[in-house]
Amino acid sequence: MLDRRSAMFVLPAAGALLATVAACSRETASSDGDDETNPDELESVTVALVAPPFVHAHDQVAKGAPKVVKFRMTTESKTIVVDEAGTTFHAMTFNGSMPGPTMVVHEGDYVELTLVNPASSTLPHNIDFHAATGALGGAALTLVNPGEQATLRFKASRSGVFVYHCAPEGMVAWHVVSGMHGVLMVLPRAGLSDADGNRLTYDKVFTIGEFDLYLPKDGADGYKTYPTAEDAYADTIEAMRGLVPSHIIFNGAHGALTGDNALKSKVGETVLFVHSQANRDTRPHLIGGHGDWVWETGKFANPPQRDLETWFIRGGSAGAALYTFRQPGLYVYLNHNLIEATILGAAAHVQVEGAWNENLMKQMSPPGPIQT
Repeated sequence: MLDRRSAMFVLPAAGALLATVAACSRETASSDGDDETNPDELESVTVALVAPPFVHAHDQVAKGAPKVVKFRMTTESKTIVVDEAGTTFHAMTFNGSMPGPTMVVHEGDYVELTLVNPASSTLPHNIDFHAATGALGGAALTLVNPGEQATLRFKASRSGVFVYHCAPEGMVAWHVVSGMHGVLMVLPRAGLSDADGNRLTYDKVFTIGEFDLYLPKDGADGYKTYPTAEDAYADTIEAMRGLVPSHIIFNGAHGALTGDNALKSKVGETVLFVHSQANRDTRPHLIGGHGDWVWETGKFANPPQRDLETWFIRGGSAGAALYTFRQPGLYVYLNHNLIEATILGAAAHVQVEGAWNENLMKQMSPPGPIQT
C-alpha cells in the first residue's frame, strides 16, 4: 500500500531526469517557430478560466500582434459521485473539474501558466502540454510538491486542439485516469477555415472530456470505498492492469451532461464540439446530426473532413467538430461504442430549440395497425 509520504516522494529517480531536461531546455534555443520574437516585449493578457463544458470568452480571429496569455490553475483533490448508484471516487483535478478548463490562444501567442499545488494536497503534480515543445511538454519544469507553485511559458507554435495532462514520473496513468487532463485550443490567427480557405465560425464551444475509470470492485455488484486516493492506489492500479474500465464517462460522472444538465443550443446555431480522451480511443457521434466539418486529429493546419457520421479520436489526443443545428429537439452526443455509451456512461444530451423543418423530415403516418 502506498502511504502519503511515499506517494509524495515516489519520484527519486525522476528528480535527476527532470532536472537534466529542465537544464537542457534552458540552454537549447528552440527551432520551433520564430526565434526572433521576444515574449518579454509582447502585450500580456490575463484570462480567467471557466469550468467545462463551457469555454472562456475569446476572439475567433486574432486581434493585433501575438500576446502572452496568462492562466492560473490550481490542483484539487475531491470526492465525486460517478453514477446513479452513488458510487464515489477520489478524483484528482485541475481547478476542480473533469476535464480541466479549456484554454484558448492563437497560433504565435505565448501560453503562460501558473500551476498551484496547495499545501493541503498530499501528492506532487505537474502538467504536460501536448502543444508545447521540449521539457516533456513542460512537465519537467512544473513539478510542484504540496505548498508550491511554478510558472511555465511556451510558444503556441502549432494550431489545433491539444490535450494537457498531469505527468509525474511513475504515476502518470493513475493521475490521468483520476481526472487530470484537459484541452488547450490554439486557433489559427485568421480563424478556422475549410479546405478552400473559406472562413468557418461558431456561436459557442462545448468541451467534452471523456474519462475511463478503474474503480476496484467490492464483490459482484458494488465498488470499494477508501478514505483517500492514496489508500485506493494499490487496488486501483491492480484494476487498471486489466484494461477493463468500470465506467466511461463524460465530464466527470454519469449524467454530467444529460437530462437537466443537457447542453443547450438553437436551430441555426453552429457549435464547435471539442472532445478529448487522454488515455483510450473513442468515436464521437451526434444522433440526429453530423459533423459538418471535422478535424478528426484536432489540427487546424489540416483541412477538415466534411459530413462525417462518426469520427475517431485517438487516445492521448483531442478532436474538433463543427455542426449547425437544423432541427429542434433532443440530440444525443455519445461514444458510438454503444456498450461504452449506454452501459458505462459515455453520453451527453443537447437540447435544441426552434421550429421543425418538415422538408428535412416528416412523419408521413403515425404508428398504427398494419394495413392489408
